[in-house]
Amino acid sequence: MANKATNKQKKEDILDADLKYLIHEEDKLQEKIKDSSHLERFAKDLMLFMSLLKDYYKGNYRKVPYKTISAGVVGLLYTLNPIDIIPDFIPFIGHIDDALVLGFCLKLIEKDLKKYQIWKNSQSATTKKTNVKKQA
Repeated sequence: MANKATNKQKKEDILDADLKYLIHEEDKLQEKIKDSSHLERFAKDLMLFMSLLKDYYKGNYRKVPYKTISAGVVGLLYTLNPIDIIPDFIPFIGHIDDALVLGFCLKLIEKDLKKYQIWKNSQSATTKKTNVKKQA
């Protein structure tokens, strides 16, 4: 029983470290998206997922399965990793593998991203209502 708890804690520690790394590397991800026409089409979903990661990390939003977080994290880590199947420095085709991996991962988490977007919009609406009441 203790072994299962230890393994679960190890997984949580690894996920925590990955989340910290990805949040810290958000600017690098945005640059990579801007530099690649293959990745631009994923920009909106990637930034939404980054927002989800931040809210998950802070504990603001936990209504997301572990597999969703894992799939998105794997896609982002692959994209940020300079060692790819097709190296990024190769003109025109260097980001194709990143786009394929990201597309696959985003497809896996699409439903949960939509749920998060609804939650995020409701949070924004609540914040706006609170601010209007404070001004009155």
